[in-house]
Amino acid sequence: MDFDSLDRQLRDSAQDRSLSNEERSVLRELGEELPPDRLRFMRNRAFDIAREQISANPAEALPVLKWVEQVVRTLDANVGPVETLTSTYFSPGDACMQRLRALCASARKTLDICVFTISDDRLSSVILDAHKRGVVVRIISDNDKVYDDGNDIRRLHESAIPVKVDHSEYHMHHKFALFDGKQLANGSFNWTRTATEHNDENLVVSNDPNLVRSFAQQFEVLWGRYKAL
Repeated sequence: MDFDSLDRQLRDSAQDRSLSNEERSVLRELGEELPPDRLRFMRNRAFDIAREQISANPAEALPVLKWVEQVVRTLDANVGPVETLTSTYFSPGDACMQRLRALCASARKTLDICVFTISDDRLSSVILDAHKRGVVVRIISDNDKVYDDGNDIRRLHESAIPVKVDHSEYHMHHKFALFDGKQLANGSFNWTRTATEHNDENLVVSNDPNLVRSFAQQFEVLWGRYKAL
């Protein structure tokens, strides 16, 4: 099956938010024909279609996410086991910040950031560099923190990076990021100089497919719910 045919099939399937037995069978058969890199490409394509669907109709975010989870599980059944690698970093000290810089610098296609605040120029600069080299960057942040002195969110937004924020009396308090849909960075670590130089913080980086998938789905839920800056 060529790319255009599969793309149409995925789009048709996404319309009713479910994967039929026939569609599952097609995806399984596809797994016998395509090499792992092409299967991963189609997995990412399903996420792209889900993002489009959620952007067009945020109220349908949950059914769309259930659909993409069905698609990904079916495709993943055809891919050999992935070696799960997890590492931990702590502050005070540069370990968390430097690991995040390296991950941002390594991103080639997508960089989804969901953090309470960004005020460390060493991190905002590498995010901007990723955007300039063509990586699709999206940022979710807290509406109150955006207007703090020294916050870099507005500067990144002015550089044409799409930003969405919550609009409530409570906080968008997540601190996680996804790199090319393959690696997750999550923990207490705020993307600030204070977190690096003074706070007791932690950062966990993992390529565990289940963790990456779960956080990717949550990112899409928030992206569909929140409003553009």
